[in-house]
Amino acid sequence: MSSPDLAPRHGQVVAVRENLLSIESDTALIKNEIAFVHCGGRRLMAEVLRVHGRGADLQVYEDIRGMTAGCAVELTGRPLSATLGPGLLGQVYDGLQNPLPALALDGPFLTGGDYRWPLDPARQWRFIAHAQPGQTVEPGQSVGQVQEGLLVHHIVVPLDWRGRFTVTAIGDCEASVTTPVARLTDARGRECAVTLQQTWPVREPLAQRLLAAGRIERLLPTEPLITGIRCIDTLFPIALGGSACIPGPFGAGKTVLQNLIARHAAVDVVVLVACGERAGEVVETLSTLAELEDPRTGGSLMARTVVVCNTSAMPVAARESSLYLGLTIGEYYRHLGYRVLMLADSTSRWAQALREVSGRMEEIPGDEAYPAYLESTIRAAYARAGLTRHDQRVGSLTLIGTVSPAGGNLDEPVTQATLGVVKCFLGLSAARAYQRAYPAIDPLLSWSRYHGQLADWYGQQLGPDWRNGVEQLASSLKAGEAIAQMVQVVGEEGIALADFVRWQAARLVDQCYLQQDAFDAVDAASPLTRQRLLLKLHCELLSLDYAFEDRDAAQTFFTHLAGRLRNLNYTALTDPGFDQLLTEIRAFAAGATLAPTSARNAAANADKATAALSGATG
Repeated sequence: MSSPDLAPRHGQVVAVRENLLSIESDTALIKNEIAFVHCGGRRLMAEVLRVHGRGADLQVYEDIRGMTAGCAVELTGRPLSATLGPGLLGQVYDGLQNPLPALALDGPFLTGGDYRWPLDPARQWRFIAHAQPGQTVEPGQSVGQVQEGLLVHHIVVPLDWRGRFTVTAIGDCEASVTTPVARLTDARGRECAVTLQQTWPVREPLAQRLLAAGRIERLLPTEPLITGIRCIDTLFPIALGGSACIPGPFGAGKTVLQNLIARHAAVDVVVLVACGERAGEVVETLSTLAELEDPRTGGSLMARTVVVCNTSAMPVAARESSLYLGLTIGEYYRHLGYRVLMLADSTSRWAQALREVSGRMEEIPGDEAYPAYLESTIRAAYARAGLTRHDQRVGSLTLIGTVSPAGGNLDEPVTQATLGVVKCFLGLSAARAYQRAYPAIDPLLSWSRYHGQLADWYGQQLGPDWRNGVEQLASSLKAGEAIAQMVQVVGEEGIALADFVRWQAARLVDQCYLQQDAFDAVDAASPLTRQRLLLKLHCELLSLDYAFEDRDAAQTFFTHLAGRLRNLNYTALTDPGFDQLLTEIRAFAAGATLAPTSARNAAANADKATAALSGATG
């Protein structure tokens, strides 16, 4: 879509190699500019990847069947850009920001060369002015607002403008996204119109120019992203404005985990990017999102979600652009002062698209034929996450990407390049997924580097004992794994009774604290207040000096205790039975510390202690 103030230039196709075209032109060519190739009555969008003299290589974002040498090329001089403004929320876009529901009106199969406006030009918005005539404003500064669902959407001076401007005309009005709502004058006296929408190149970080001009301040993230997943929030926290990756083999539950995080995370906007997943998974995700209730607002979850959808069946060039489109939309809402969560599923498919394009350009390959610049490209993408402040508005963009290594091989290039930049690694285990564990996060494989960065926040919000409790849980899990490895060699009879008890206690933490029921209304998401109570309880259970006569007695006790803890997980904090269950669990555990007990009377003694304590409390 060429800009009206730039005269289009022309060229022609001289060679076709799948989605890569070689063109020649008598005019100067610009790297990354958008071009349109005319083929069989279709006008197909493409991007200039490499310029050599009067020739260039283009990647086409569409199916190029019928493309031949001699096809006309229209060069626009504009980079691939995202259209930003009110109306983004609730939309489902492809990698070129075409609204897929609008394209679907013509049938289930997408037509090449069919492009639609990203924002509805007919929709009217109530604009409320903030700035006054005569006021001086700068790029990125708010001049007014509209209400977008539950969010106040600030209308800012276009981010790609330069210099300072004087407001000459502004006022409250009903406006479409293309209607001028304010008129400004620059230092040379030229008049400029501000509309509700603006554009931004997707491959350029949105805050880059404002950071260079000193108009945006980048902050160190000091608060966690609360996901409601106990394993993440307790053991492997992610900073609000930080980055994380979720690698795992096929069937390990990456998509399910992402969907639950999107639903329950304490954020204002969710940007979900499906950059190359199978069409069946994407359709299921979209169908689920449309039906899900937002636990924060009671409305539809889609009301604060933007979906960018490019399946593995779509051209690789469109898959490659989808990640950058999602990042640009996320950065835009961050600039407006909101907490944004972007989920990319999966970055492996995105990297494979980079590999295919690089191979067609005959670039020197790196490890496993990925381009040599794979690591720097991944690093640049994750670096766009962060916490920023502008005009007293503080916003964050948290980026979580899944990685799908072939065969679960975490040593492959995409996983290793990602691990070099993210500060939280949530490794999913095929063995845990096979055991129906949710989430299938391996607590001994995963790690987070945000503990020290978030320590003050956790100490202030959850008390000074929180960190000690986390370390106690982690220590128990490591000890339990060491004993489990020993059991595999010598069997249960080959270890001491005390080690067997420690092993069972560690399994209790894993099964009853780290694991949750994704289908239960209470246990699917655990707020921090609940996590603090459960963590304290599990630390108490780990600290008890248990006395058992034999392994059978210990096994019987921990089996009954696990059942009680699961019942507690399914009980809401506001339910009167929650406190009663806490009392019963503590009494039940105390009954196993009184004296050595056999397998036959272990549960009976604990039940007596429970009854005695309940009677005393009554």
